[in-house]
Amino acid sequence: MPDLPEKRSVLADKAISQGPGIRLEALPEGHLLQVMGATTTEGLEAHLSAAGIKDSAVRPAGYRQWFIAGNDMLSKALIQDLSNALAGSAFVSDQSHGRVRIGVSGPLAAQLLSKGTAVDLHPSAFPEGHAAVTLFGHISVQVARTGACDFELVVLRSFAQSLYEELEVLAAIAGSGTGQSDVTLVEKGR
Repeated sequence: MPDLPEKRSVLADKAISQGPGIRLEALPEGHLLQVMGATTTEGLEAHLSAAGIKDSAVRPAGYRQWFIAGNDMLSKALIQDLSNALAGSAFVSDQSHGRVRIGVSGPLAAQLLSKGTAVDLHPSAFPEGHAAVTLFGHISVQVARTGACDFELVVLRSFAQSLYEELEVLAAIAGSGTGQSDVTLVEKGR
């Protein structure tokens, strides 16, 4: 019987793109859990800490829904511990295999993203820590502000390549201001 192929990041061949005021990169596929139920962001953060899940962000993803995102892969045992702790109030669904995270950062990041979504990304309307599920063009994404000029997009794996390529084109235009590309590719790992 042939060996099954290894799981490979859908954006593994994408180099980091950066130019004046913009940086675009595929983030580690680590973990992405969807939690649905009667809990709160603070309650989820407490349960994550109790389960030993560190360096994770809890982001609203709709009515009584959250994404828990982080760079490290989680063991099935840790996910089960979280699920057990939330039993009776919320359900946990591991989405790590089906969704991809993309980072967009720099002073022109909000301007770039505003070309594809109707969400008001001005810091007064969309402060750090805020997240929204929306469309970017025709692709459903969750947009989260992770820093003053930093955003993270979560997209279904099957749309990740298309979204990334669209962002590369927009980054080239936003970074130059002239319609010509000043965006350079940086090797992974730098």
